[in-house]
Amino acid sequence: MKLFSAVTEGVSFLLFFLFLSIGGSAQAPGKSLIKGVIIDSSSSQPLGYATIKLIASGDQSLQQEYISNEKGEFRAEVAPGTYHIEVSFMGFRPHTTPLFSADKPETDLGRILLADIANTLEEVIVQAEKSSMQLSLDKKIFNVGLDLANAGGSAVDILSNVPSVSVDPEGTVKLRGSANVRILIDGKPSGLVSFKGSGGLQQLQANMIERVEIITNPSARYEAEGMAGIINIVLRKEKKQGFNGSLEIIAGDPANFGGAANLNYRHKKINFFINYGIAYRRTPGIGSLYQEVYGADTTFILKQNTKGRVTGLNNNIRGGLDFYFNEKSVLTAAYLFRRSDADRLTNIRYADFYFDESNPAALTTRRQDETEQEPNSEYSLIYKRSFEEKGHELVAEIRYLDNWENSDQLFTQTQLELDGSERPYKTSLQNSLNDEWEKHFLVQADYTKPIGKEGKFETGLRSSFRNMTNDYVVNDIDDSGAETPLEGLDNIFVYNENIHAVYGILGNKQRKISYQAGLRAEWTDVKTTLKKTDETNPRNYVNLFPSAHFTLDLPQENAIQLSYSRRVTRPFYNELSPFFTFSDSRNFSSGNPDLDPEFSDVIELGHIKYLDKGSLSSSVYYRYTNGKISHIRTVDDKGMSINRPENLLSEQSFGTEFIADYSAFKWWKLNVNLNFFYADIDGSNLVKTYKTSTYSWFARQTSRFTVAGNTDIQLRLNYEAPQKTVQGTRRSLYYADLSASRDVLKGKGTINLNLLDIFNTRKSRSLTEGPNFFTRSEYQYRRRQINATFSYRIKQAKAAKPKKEAGEE
Repeated sequence: MKLFSAVTEGVSFLLFFLFLSIGGSAQAPGKSLIKGVIIDSSSSQPLGYATIKLIASGDQSLQQEYISNEKGEFRAEVAPGTYHIEVSFMGFRPHTTPLFSADKPETDLGRILLADIANTLEEVIVQAEKSSMQLSLDKKIFNVGLDLANAGGSAVDILSNVPSVSVDPEGTVKLRGSANVRILIDGKPSGLVSFKGSGGLQQLQANMIERVEIITNPSARYEAEGMAGIINIVLRKEKKQGFNGSLEIIAGDPANFGGAANLNYRHKKINFFINYGIAYRRTPGIGSLYQEVYGADTTFILKQNTKGRVTGLNNNIRGGLDFYFNEKSVLTAAYLFRRSDADRLTNIRYADFYFDESNPAALTTRRQDETEQEPNSEYSLIYKRSFEEKGHELVAEIRYLDNWENSDQLFTQTQLELDGSERPYKTSLQNSLNDEWEKHFLVQADYTKPIGKEGKFETGLRSSFRNMTNDYVVNDIDDSGAETPLEGLDNIFVYNENIHAVYGILGNKQRKISYQAGLRAEWTDVKTTLKKTDETNPRNYVNLFPSAHFTLDLPQENAIQLSYSRRVTRPFYNELSPFFTFSDSRNFSSGNPDLDPEFSDVIELGHIKYLDKGSLSSSVYYRYTNGKISHIRTVDDKGMSINRPENLLSEQSFGTEFIADYSAFKWWKLNVNLNFFYADIDGSNLVKTYKTSTYSWFARQTSRFTVAGNTDIQLRLNYEAPQKTVQGTRRSLYYADLSASRDVLKGKGTINLNLLDIFNTRKSRSLTEGPNFFTRSEYQYRRRQINATFSYRIKQAKAAKPKKEAGEE
């Protein structure tokens, strides 16, 4: 009932803004009537809802704006004088009439023809290429379609190629070395990252993504979640007139087969878009672990080897429409459905020893056989109203997420003789049944109003209501097939989260100095419940999150910015759930119901230099985090380990980053990303020795060579240096990718071939130590991959040059 009430309130809220903003304005009285009709020059059809600006000669300030009716007609009553008209309509080239005199009772301009941009696309398909990277001081935009290594991959593959971002072999996304980053889809939370965190992005095909935006120090306009910043993944949607789109097919080894279609149809005041992607993947993985546990008089040694594969079928369909009341008033309705079906098969071999490997103690195997299905739906309704004054706009949105996941696992564990033969009656069976549901409702409104010549005021509010339920049980299965729940592993975990926020930002510019200050208030109400044991853990807190940005424009295409923001990382559903993973009977993972949020203060000084052949962005940043959340491994005297999140005392980190994009020659484009940082971590609240200081660095180089006119070759090299943790060391990570593409069919098609992880070196390696144990591990969750893709464009340019935003250099 609470959720229904929230939905009702949200709908009422949005309708209020709709009725407030859609209404038209009456014409000013006058003595002369000007009329005409707006026509599509290619089809001779009238263009309804085109924007007509009537401008008086000699005085640009005397402007009146009109909208054509459904028949393309417009009428304007004006005072006698000399005028010209500017006509605009999305997807068409703007048109300006010659000066004319309105000194008669009626002036008929007749048919005014607009040229459809889509009809001229074939002439410029190969001439225009979008920049792969657009840098500004507060945001970095990466147009991922030009990165050859992304073809045939997933959202995780795309992020692993974006500067400032790294993805470890387990699929964890990090921004400047920190995993505490907020990931959004089209600027909002998504079910893709609900249950599995960033790992869920593996199910989103790369061809559905247009660009990735990186915001390392967000203003108060953005939600305060995410200590390291925000990664916003923007999905593809065209707005050109007529029918246009693209098709893609994929084949790869290990098995990676799929296809995608991105289609768009724009006619008059309605724009319809649909994206569909299907992918079948089989992902093999291997791993090993060596562990020593020190007892009172015995050292126990474990050698563990893991081999498995995940077979998945992913379907994504996203559709919607934009309804243009006029060119300044748009209502967008969209729906996203995603379904993932997966089978996971994992085989683990445990070899136990006393003191050293010459004294074997036991040999055990364990097999995990899991089937998983995950259908997710997302609904959104967005209204955008642009007012007459440039930059004056209102955006209101309602979004609803409905997600479900079902997992059915069977575990078979067998004790073997030391020679490898099976022991009679030493096989045990267990199963794990896991159902998870999420209902998430979000309502948001943002309002921007220019002040004076350079100033701007922004305000908005946001309410989020999220309910998640996890029904979890692990059973022992006897010889008769009867199931008995294991103690402590049969319960229903409920997570209720309500977050309400309001913000205000005021900015201005004085000569070469721009500044803005903002304040965001967020009220958080989180409650977790274990139903069968009636355990509750409520959390309520109100926090203020200030932000400030100062920018100085310097000569010779230089600018610097100093910024500050306060951020929060709240423990989420999985981090609070007390349930254990059970696929590995020696190494368990769980959440921590007593986990507290971490708060960070972030200061950043950034510089950007625009060059004739590229750009250079550099920054120095400092982060202080109180209550740092980190995963800690503990091992009992039987060698059983538990990995769960804990609050450390603090972390201080300093860093510097460089991103350079340079076209040395017409045939060679170079991109370099370097990140150096130092961190001082204090976890002495857990164990006195859990304190460390670490230096580390990250480097990525991408070279793209154009040969034979329409063929590109791309080489990418990646390196992450070792990094200390409070319990040990994450060892270095390095790999290389090679890609090539060639345009065919007169530029309408592209063939792409990529080889990811050429030398098969992308492995997660770590050393971990505690008071009574030492662990060394190495895992490779994805092997070397080769993909071939073919894409075909329908009335689309390969890449259009981006338009500069107002104020952009």
